[in-house]
Amino acid sequence: MANQELKDKVESVLKEKVEPALAEHFGGAQITELTDDGILYIKMTGACGTCPAAKEELEGSIKDAVIQACPEIADVRLDDTVSQDMLDFAKQLLRK
Repeated sequence: MANQELKDKVESVLKEKVEPALAEHFGGAQITELTDDGILYIKMTGACGTCPAAKEELEGSIKDAVIQACPEIADVRLDDTVSQDMLDFAKQLLRK
């Protein structure tokens, strides 16, 4: 399966099985990377992005849902990096 095709399949799983539960907590999940060897990186968004339980949620129910629907995925990992936009904004605030 082509990488884009697999990514589209994962997006569908997130939309149908994961997003509704996360939306109840004012959060979401988005794919940030899918490597050629099947490692999927997901960034938690909204309230889930700052939740201390985000990693546990990802490693539990999200990972299970994705791998069950897409066995080509070798692993699902949390992308906890900070965007460059956020770093620039923080620097701007600190300069004031």
